[in-house]
Amino acid sequence: MGKKKDAKKHKSGRKKDHPDVGAADLAQAITQAARSMRTTLSRNLLEGGLYAGQDGVIVALTEADGLTAGALAQRLGVKAPTMTRTIGRMEVQGFVERRPDETDQRLTKVYLTENGRSSTELIARAVAACDALALKGFSDKEVRTLVRLLRTLDANLQGEEIAAEDEEE
Repeated sequence: MGKKKDAKKHKSGRKKDHPDVGAADLAQAITQAARSMRTTLSRNLLEGGLYAGQDGVIVALTEADGLTAGALAQRLGVKAPTMTRTIGRMEVQGFVERRPDETDQRLTKVYLTENGRSSTELIARAVAACDALALKGFSDKEVRTLVRLLRTLDANLQGEEIAAEDEEE
């Protein structure tokens, strides 16, 4: 009574089965952890006047300034109307500006303002603070393992294969 049945192990020493974790447990744990990370990050960003999702727009424009709303939506995995509303709000806040494309006047592109560019430091600090809180008590090796496992899980769900070099980190 009360004894757990140990899962059989592969030759590698890894467990074959996951008797203590059901499929619903994994999805729920990952979903809750992602929500908690996003809530904490959003709270940290709000101190600098940024709302949830705006950090992604600023980071994307830092990497490639002058994108269309459609290109931003695609990069960030959101629908175009959502991105249009986000850009409008960010324009009012002074983080971005819309300008006609120089070569194709039919296109409008989004650019960071000086205020938007300067907010990248706030975003970096907010992300670092969120990461530090989330990873409190983890060793460097555990963090590397967790990131590798999450990347593999994501690739599995997207039907991709992780390169062998990524697996051996």
